[in-house]
Amino acid sequence: MNPCMRMTVAAILFAVSAALLSAETGREAWLRYAPLTKTERTKYAALPAVTVVIGDSELVHTAQDELVRGMHGMMGRILREEKELPQESAFVLGTLSSIQAGVPGLHPSAQLNEDGFWLMTAKVKGHDTVIITANNDRGVLNGVFAFLSKIARSQNITPLNEIQQPYAPVRWVDQWDNLNGSIERGYAGPSIFFVDDNVRTDLTRADEYARLLASVGINGCAVNNVNSNPRVLDESFLPQLARIANVFRRWGIKLSISVDVSSPKAIGKLGSFDPLDPKVMEWWKKKSDDIYALIPDFGGFVVKADSEGQPGPSSYGRTPADAANVIARALKPHGGILFYRAFVYNHHLDWNNPKNDRARAAYDIFRPLDGKFEDNVIIQIKHGPIDFQAREPVSPLFAGLKQTNSAVELQVTQEYTGQQRHVVFLPSMWKVMLDFDLQVNNSVTPMKDIVAGKTFHRPLGGLIAMVNVGMDENWLAHPLAMANLYGYARLAWNPNQSADSIADEWTRLTFGNDPSVVKTISDIQLASWRVYENYTGPLGAQTLTNILGSHYGPGIESSENNGWGQWHRADHEGIGMDRSVATGTGFAGQYPETVAKMYESTQTTPDELILFFHHVPYRYKLHSGKTVIQYIYDSHYQGVEQVEGFVKQWKSLRGQIDDQRYAEVLARLEYQVGHATVWRDAINNYFLKLSGIPDQQGRAGHFPNRIEAETMQLRGYHPVDVDPWENASGGKGVECSETKGCTASFKFDHAAGWYALNVQYFDQTNGQSKFRVYLGAQLVDEWIADAQLPRAVKMGGDASILRTIKGLALRRGDEIRIEGIPDGQELAPLDYVEIVHQ
Repeated sequence: MNPCMRMTVAAILFAVSAALLSAETGREAWLRYAPLTKTERTKYAALPAVTVVIGDSELVHTAQDELVRGMHGMMGRILREEKELPQESAFVLGTLSSIQAGVPGLHPSAQLNEDGFWLMTAKVKGHDTVIITANNDRGVLNGVFAFLSKIARSQNITPLNEIQQPYAPVRWVDQWDNLNGSIERGYAGPSIFFVDDNVRTDLTRADEYARLLASVGINGCAVNNVNSNPRVLDESFLPQLARIANVFRRWGIKLSISVDVSSPKAIGKLGSFDPLDPKVMEWWKKKSDDIYALIPDFGGFVVKADSEGQPGPSSYGRTPADAANVIARALKPHGGILFYRAFVYNHHLDWNNPKNDRARAAYDIFRPLDGKFEDNVIIQIKHGPIDFQAREPVSPLFAGLKQTNSAVELQVTQEYTGQQRHVVFLPSMWKVMLDFDLQVNNSVTPMKDIVAGKTFHRPLGGLIAMVNVGMDENWLAHPLAMANLYGYARLAWNPNQSADSIADEWTRLTFGNDPSVVKTISDIQLASWRVYENYTGPLGAQTLTNILGSHYGPGIESSENNGWGQWHRADHEGIGMDRSVATGTGFAGQYPETVAKMYESTQTTPDELILFFHHVPYRYKLHSGKTVIQYIYDSHYQGVEQVEGFVKQWKSLRGQIDDQRYAEVLARLEYQVGHATVWRDAINNYFLKLSGIPDQQGRAGHFPNRIEAETMQLRGYHPVDVDPWENASGGKGVECSETKGCTASFKFDHAAGWYALNVQYFDQTNGQSKFRVYLGAQLVDEWIADAQLPRAVKMGGDASILRTIKGLALRRGDEIRIEGIPDGQELAPLDYVEIVHQ
């Protein structure tokens, strides 16, 4: 090669590597198989160059393809694929029985469970051999992914003799995808499965999703919304579902679907859907037979009934057991499972009755039915008794079902925890729930052991997560949000794993092994759940979000004076739900004796749940020594400061990760600072006004550097009351109704210096207003309000967003002018400007 050509090739390689550093979309998630460093490659230089599959299974061949792909990506080597054991070192893949036929004397130190695997090195025909084996084909695939993960994370693999077993048999995910392509509580684009009331023609993304799930041990996926369209069971639609199942099958993922219990009437044309009607029983039997004829490895059904308007067995005076069993019996001959959600409650409760309590519903309904369900029914129980709040106690129903299979339902999609606009690492919360000791019969009884079937010796059980990936390139919108799917799956496989180690693993697989990158991102993730709790709903008062709409921005009073039952009962004197047995709703008494005793008293209830179990005065002193009201003020200011810290931490990574993901995360963290400030001010101002008790540090309600938009000199703009009032600074904003635009201006009245302007405005989804900011006659910033925030259709906490303009040299008397040009129904709305000395 002549020198010129060598330089050209080197330039091309440099350009390619630079392009890889500058842009990663996140589509590969934790399966990047990025090239290892020279030092890392040296560690694995002695690995075999050949791979052999023993047996003829599609899944094991998938495992071989994945091994070849991973080694090529990380090591730059293309493994040879041989059909028989070679006279050299090799990777050998296959089930234990098939490998033992060719390699006698191979015995694991422990019995391998279904989907478990054994990674080991051994001498075969005198050559070093890496053996990846399991009792079933899916276990072999699990083993290959685990082996590749070790290399990607630069782990030692010599000597290798490791057995991994799944903690629970059920490790499933649910999607709330609608057939029209929308996703209920989805924040990352439309469905990867459906469009225009049909299954997508191109299922490439579904295949990629199945691969991601398989890589972390997930074994089932329900693809449609629990508020199910009966059409999913229509005879003409079943072949379309079979196409999804065919995509899933090569990754060992079982397809399941959510079904409407009224389907026998809705699409079967029967006169009723009464579960005890023989015609209904026969309809479910035939429908199940038809499905299994098309999809032999079909997983089963998920049922939501008698909940939030969904039809159910109560229409005929029947119980959930009646409804579940008729469907379960139809599935049983085929090995199918029926997941019946315990999310059953009356959303028309009388708020005026202090004894009413939505938290009681699941236990009150399902505990009397314990032992009455078929053994292929799993009661799917949300981890807390309300609805995926930032802080709840563990549901007492887990301890109440001793003769019935159960599974815990977690939520990866961040419905009540920032909707993937805020970074919130949920495995930290899930670990608290899974490890919680329910003290059944005064014995150590962590919730994770109950749902795994270990405590009550149940044949089925496990973990289920509602995920809602979408067509967004990076699956869950926020580049850091896939840590929640990864973390869920790791906990489903092994709930004893720590949140710290999960964060470390995910960061290495997603961003590489640079120690400073791993530490910085892990630190942000591990702090994020409690930070989010700090600036939203404190002390177990639930998230205090708008429960009647978006579930996103603050909406304190939306929880009260209605039948939904997410009450916090705040008044002038105090806050919290009295759920004690002695004076309240009695919910605390649903727990086993030891736990019930702890929650019964304010003296023994942990601070983080005090407002969930007790109504206390604002001046009530917590175990920390602070009063409740001062804790509210302090935690909300602390939360904003912590998110500001996230921004600083993230900025330290500039140049150490790819430009695209660096910029995307930075933009979202800076947005989170602004929205956390909206939350802080809304909660603090609300409780300051309601309680009349001032903040000891004088912060709440006092903003000396803030200029309210309604107090500026307005041309064309006019003040507007914001509802609820606490969702805008001063309870007001301004709107522009003139198509050519409006201005809001003020004079700078501080000492000369370098300053930043924080412009708080409202970015609605029903228009794209334009804004320009002038310092005198000089344009210093301009932008279009097109953030597409969740369901932000009016001025308020959902739509409020911060724009920071840094590095302004201001002098006393300078005019600062904001020009807004409305678009559609978005009338260039403004809230305030805050001046920050730099």
